[in-house]
This record gives sequence, structure tokens and C-alpha cells, in this order.
Amino acid sequence: MAIFSVYVVNKAGGLIYQLDHYAPRADTEKTFSFPLDLVLRPHDERVVVAFGQRDGIRVGHAVLAINGAEVNGRFTADGKDVLEFLGNPANYPVSIRFGRHRLSSNEKLMLASMFHSLFAIGSQLSPEVGSSGIEMLETDTFKLHCFQTLTGTPGLGCWLSIAGAVTELSRPNTSVTVAPGIKFVVLADPRQAGIDSLLRKIYEIYSDFALKNPFYSLEMPIRCELFDQNLKLALEVAEKAGPFGPGS
Repeated sequence: MAIFSVYVVNKAGGLIYQLDHYAPRADTEKTFSFPLDLVLRPHDERVVVAFGQRDGIRVGHAVLAINGAEVNGRFTADGKDVLEFLGNPANYPVSIRFGRHRLSSNEKLMLASMFHSLFAIGSQLSPEVGSSGIEMLETDTFKLHCFQTLTGTPGLGCWLSIAGAVTELSRPNTSVTVAPGIKFVVLADPRQAGIDSLLRKIYEIYSDFALKNPFYSLEMPIRCELFDQNLKLALEVAEKAGPFGPGS
């Protein structure tokens, strides 16, 4: 079981924090003779498999390396076009490593914005008033879990005490206002337990180490070392022990 990544999306749909905690390796490297029995096509500045599947290589997998050298998008390590290189019989036999491409920063920003829109659509499609929106999306390889902070009229929201205890719609003597509508998203193995507790733990960490940081501005990217450290520790605890107990 594993927790793959964490996203924090502000109320405008902007990605303000992202952490890749664990990325399962599903790369496949094979030696091919000419002609190549896979159909490759350029797609989004990379070369991907468009047709043909074999030995763990799937449609959509990208060319990651040729003869042990990492490719740079559509070009080999020495600057040659990947498709031209693989179209030349003189370069065979050739070893090619295929796998899922790593998301770029721009792709992560785009996906966060798309999920923000889907979340809003999900809330509007609900037959009941006051829907919480999308809380979980499930696939065969991962689950997406989402926790959104409370929304409401100006001056009404969630308050967290310095001790970290969450009290909805109440105002302790010593408190910090949490910006409404922040989404905390966790991608995890479908068998991973304790994600609901983890999401609320991340919420507390955000309050303690981002909002209470005098140099942090609301809705802006989170660049706080203590936030990073405590988030990584929380993910490790969740993977090993599951739900968080009181005072954890």
C-alpha cells in the first residue's frame, strides 16, 4: 500500500502545492530489431506508442530512453530526432525503455484546474442542496480522495485553535481563520486505509505551518520548509499505521 501524491488547490482552482511521495516504477526495457513492431507517434513534445502492445508496453507509454541514455522529449541525448533515429536500420539492434511519462509542472497546473471545475460540476449536479462535491474517485490502480474546507459567507468559516483542534463554525479565544474552499487532494493505493484521517491531518498541518507563517500569503504557492517536513512525516505515518489518533 502507498500514498502516491498530494495536491493543494486554492479556491480559484490554482495549484498552490504538490508533492510526489511515491511513484511506482512501471518501465519496460526491450531490445528490438528492425523494423520496429510498434507504431510510434509524436504527442505533446514526446514520442508515444500509438499502436501495438507487447511485454508490458502499452499504448500511451512514452519512449523514456534509447540504449540506456534518457531522451529529452522528442530528441535523443545527443540531439537526434527519436523517430528519425528509430527509422534508420543502421541503428539496430536498439534497446528502448518505455513507460508512463512524468507529468510536467504545466500539466499538473492544468489537471488541478480541471479537477476544480469537475468538483464544482459535481456539486451542481447533486439532487440535494448543499452537496459536498467530489470526495472520492476510484480506478483500478488508485483512488483520488478530496477534502474541501468549509465555505460560507464572509466572516464565517472554519477556525482552528493553536492546539490544532478543529471546531467547525466556532471561534476560540486564540485562533486562525482558514481560507474557505481550499481543496486537499490525495492520490493513494486503493487498499490504503486511513485517508480521511490523513486529509484532516494535512488540513491541520496547513493551518499550523502555512497560515501561521507570517511570510505566507493566502492563495499563493506554499513554500514553507516546516510544512514540507511535517507533511512528509504524516504521509509516512499514514502508510505504516493507518488512521491518526488524538494528538498525533
